[in-house]
Amino acid sequence: MLRATFGSGVVIFDFLATVQIEIVFLIVGLWGVLTSAFGYCPFNGLFNRNTCAIDLQTAPTS
Repeated sequence: MLRATFGSGVVIFDFLATVQIEIVFLIVGLWGVLTSAFGYCPFNGLFNRNTCAIDLQTAPTS
């Protein structure tokens, strides 16, 4: 939720920026919005971090 809010804020702030930095704000904002919409962040894999609350190894299977 925080990532989606941050990304949306950066995209909105992009409209107030100068042309030179506008592309940077747009890329950062879209990255935050898209990764939160799909629920996947590639940096979690790079840092070997798991933010899933469910432990798949001990979860019961049906």
